[in-house]
Amino acid sequence: MNQKTFSLVVGTIFLLIGFLHVARIVFGWEAQIAGWQIPMWVSWPAVAAALYLGFQGVRYGK
Repeated sequence: MNQKTFSLVVGTIFLLIGFLHVARIVFGWEAQIAGWQIPMWVSWPAVAAALYLGFQGVRYGK
């Protein structure tokens, strides 16, 4: 796998994660890891980070 393909795949995955965090915020989905309830505010910085990384990955993949 070359660098462009890798960047495009990883960028797409991060965009998907970012959009899932947006959906969690909009629809009020609860998230739990090992019995720990993840607060909704955690999704806000996760949206920013995931969408930024996704955008950069897709941009470098072109």
